[in-house]
Amino acid sequence: MNKVGRLMLLFLRKCNRKDTLSLFMICPFKNGLRGTRFLVKPSISCALFHASSEGSTAALPVESSHFSGSGHQVVGHYDIDILVDKIHNHSSDDDVFRCLTRNRECNAIQLSHGLIDKLLHRFNDDWKSALGAFRWAASCPGYKHSPQAYDMMVDILGKMKQMDRMKAFLEEMHQGHFVTLNTIAKVMRRFAGAGEWENAVRIFDELETFGLEKNTDSMNLLLDTLCKEKYVEEAREIFSLLKSHIAPNAHTFNIFIHGWCKINHIDEALWTIQEMRGHGCHPSVITYSTIIQFYCCQFNFRKVYEVLDEMAIQGCPPNIITHTTVMCSLSKAEKFEEALQIASRMKNAGCKPDTLFYNCLIHSLGRAGQVKEAVEVFEVEMPKTGVAPNTSTYNCMIAMLCHHAQLQKALTLLHDMENSKICIPEVQTYHPLLKSCFKAGKVDSLLSKLLNDMVNKHHLSLDISAYSLLIHGLCRANKTEWAYNLFEEMIRKEIKPKYRTCRLLLDEVKEKNMYDAAEKIEGFMKKL
Repeated sequence: MNKVGRLMLLFLRKCNRKDTLSLFMICPFKNGLRGTRFLVKPSISCALFHASSEGSTAALPVESSHFSGSGHQVVGHYDIDILVDKIHNHSSDDDVFRCLTRNRECNAIQLSHGLIDKLLHRFNDDWKSALGAFRWAASCPGYKHSPQAYDMMVDILGKMKQMDRMKAFLEEMHQGHFVTLNTIAKVMRRFAGAGEWENAVRIFDELETFGLEKNTDSMNLLLDTLCKEKYVEEAREIFSLLKSHIAPNAHTFNIFIHGWCKINHIDEALWTIQEMRGHGCHPSVITYSTIIQFYCCQFNFRKVYEVLDEMAIQGCPPNIITHTTVMCSLSKAEKFEEALQIASRMKNAGCKPDTLFYNCLIHSLGRAGQVKEAVEVFEVEMPKTGVAPNTSTYNCMIAMLCHHAQLQKALTLLHDMENSKICIPEVQTYHPLLKSCFKAGKVDSLLSKLLNDMVNKHHLSLDISAYSLLIHGLCRANKTEWAYNLFEEMIRKEIKPKYRTCRLLLDEVKEKNMYDAAEKIEGFMKKL
């Protein structure tokens, strides 16, 4: 074999099968490509394209890993792209497992913890795909999952309300000695979040069977889980039973103060501060900031300033979080001048600003219509003070620019974010951009590109908010088939659409005489 042949063979081995097929189709016939069409499987074709009644524009279902909004194939060159492409459109985790196990291309991939973490993150709203991929990776010779991967998987199952599967998975982790306190934290939070607080308590009771200790830290974990889900009274009863043999600390009482504030029982929160002192624990800046946050949510700024004065008397100066909380709340109450005064007050007190503070300041300036000043904070003041932006900073800037109809500047900032190598776009980054596409009437071009980038470039999995935004926007843009494709995708991923979304889509498909679609939507609505 000559040198060119060896190089070609090496290239083909590195390519996936689609790359190879494209190469052989292009090389011999490059002069006759103008009239050539590449065909796709009917199942993919149905999902990708609008019916002729909506024109020739391609509808981009966000699950399609290797297709752009124009219908042209975008071949993935990374392992994650290959795996995502193979995982899509399976009805069960067993199907996903079988597909990956039988695929030579997938089995040739060198697995790493980073790759599997990315894959699980990509399917964090699709438990079937995540579990199938997890099982496949575990079966690959020479690969062992990291503790983080196990915790991510158990969290995905809980997030998607697959409680029986989550319990079975936890037992499997127990057999392999993979259960940590972090695992227990995730399981308890998912039980409490699903309204099964008794099961959260049961998991705590079984801690020792997992080789873990019942101590102040694990007790606080349970109490915090219950309080955050508003089971404060239940948490209080459990604490009464435990405190005789597990000593509380300051964090224990701060958990209850936060819990009482969360359910608007401020008197109990203030009483807990006295109880805290009785146990020899002193109220901290966290304690006072929690009370301040409660009054801020009530827009009771007179009380806010009273607590700030009390902090000064007690020799407990407010920190950056306290100031940021007050500034954000004043901004929400449209007291923009007061909000900016808090920022000045903080700086004069020698409190060093952090990223969260600047995010709030940018948001406040944007809400006040001071876009130029907000941009100056982002571009000049933050670099000057050595405070790096995070994803939320970019999200805030992009949302502000979109709100003020500066879509092109927002897109430029998104590009800067992608190139920064520090911050990675998330689903929330794209929300205002997607909304702006509909406002600007750029559904056919820009919307398709953004969705393609979300799925293929950043491997993001859409949440219910993104799906709802897209379906509503597409219905209003007369892109009913595209909207219905997304609705079906939600159902496949077991993301339950809201009634309002179903109602809007049902009216649209009936108007377009899409009788089968209407029947399916009506059938789903009966189950809501």
